[in-house]
Amino acid sequence: MPLILTLDIKLSGWRIAQDSWSARIEVAENTTLTELHELILQLVGFANDHLHAFFAGRTWRSRTVTFGEPTDTPYGFNEGEEVPISEVFPLSKGHKLFYHFDFGDDWLFEIVRRPNAKQADRKSQYPQLLQEKGQRLIQYPCDEG
Repeated sequence: MPLILTLDIKLSGWRIAQDSWSARIEVAENTTLTELHELILQLVGFANDHLHAFFAGRTWRSRTVTFGEPTDTPYGFNEGEEVPISEVFPLSKGHKLFYHFDFGDDWLFEIVRRPNAKQADRKSQYPQLLQEKGQRLIQYPCDEG
């Protein structure tokens, strides 16, 4: 059975507001970045209609490592494809994992792994939402109304 990792995900970058959204989830260590991408979109209720990338850095402005294979896209990397979380963490000291969705609207999320992993519980299903705080995000605020 895979280890279960606890991740804290929160809105980051220039969009941080007083009631910023955040969530704590549990995922299997073999969860890929592509699966994490889909999970984050499901949590915030966004459509999967834009490019995305995962990268590590000290802040959301400092891109030290981009995860995934190089490609011929204009951005020079793919979307994290099948890289498992177990190959991402632990990160270098002081670095965090960031998820960048929609390179025009620039939705940025900071992802931090909590220190304790645990064995999967055979009765539980993963991924699992443990906690959610703040307002759910609106992907296209101009369309609301």
